[in-house]
Amino acid sequence: MPITLEALGIARLSVRERLELIDQIWDSLPDSIEPEEVPDWHLVELARRRAEAQARPGEGRPWREVLESLRARP
Repeated sequence: MPITLEALGIARLSVRERLELIDQIWDSLPDSIEPEEVPDWHLVELARRRAEAQARPGEGRPWREVLESLRARP
């Protein structure tokens, strides 16, 4: 049986609850994984984004840094 929003009961959650769930799932991911666990298209996209970021040094901030600054807001 495929995993669906309905099967997991996620479709019944409010937007706020879904966003909190996304945050919990994100935080549950390990800091590193084996390359075979990552779909090939993810690796291609990561390489593209890395090349784009390297072409514009000084722009942007790491996601964790942005997230921490948002959490620190009153």
